[in-house]
Parts: sequence; structure tokens; C-alpha cells
Amino acid sequence: MKDERGLYYYPAPQNTRIRMYVREQFGTVEFRMHDLDKPEFWDRHGWIPYEEIEMAAAHYKESRRGADPMALYDLNVAQRLIADEGPGASVTASS
Repeated sequence: MKDERGLYYYPAPQNTRIRMYVREQFGTVEFRMHDLDKPEFWDRHGWIPYEEIEMAAAHYKESRRGADPMALYDLNVAQRLIADEGPGASVTASS
């Protein structure tokens, strides 16, 4: 899906108020979450490369128990959205 912020998917399909935006920047897939109930989250958190998400999740798993933070970040879905949009289209998403 796409809106004025860019390409997105619902990381938790049961809650469509949370959107995960995706883009490709310099060959790297980046993610940025937007929660309609917490709009300040968008301003406080920038785009995060997938590699950084993987590293943070590995550290989290070593030190804590609970939900897998990677459940929100779906690289396959992101790559499909970006591919469907066409070359260079996702880098225009707002910062």
C-alpha cells in the first residue's frame, strides 16, 4: 500500500492503526513505524536499515525473554512492495 509517507504494510494485521513504512536507500531496505495513536513516534524515530534491526533483535534475544521484535519487520514483504513500486520510487518517501 502507499500513502503520502510512502510504501507501507501492516506489521500487526489485526491493528491497522500501526503501519510499517519501507524504502530502499543505497541498496539497503529501511523501515520506519507510524502509529496513528502515537503520531510523535514518527518524529522521534527515523529510518532504520534492516541490518541494524537484525543486530538489535539479536542483542534483545540474548538479554531478554518475550516477544520476538523481528515479528514487526518483514524483509520479504518490504522487498516485494519496493519491487512492485519500481526502481528508485521508494527513495522519495519523506524523511
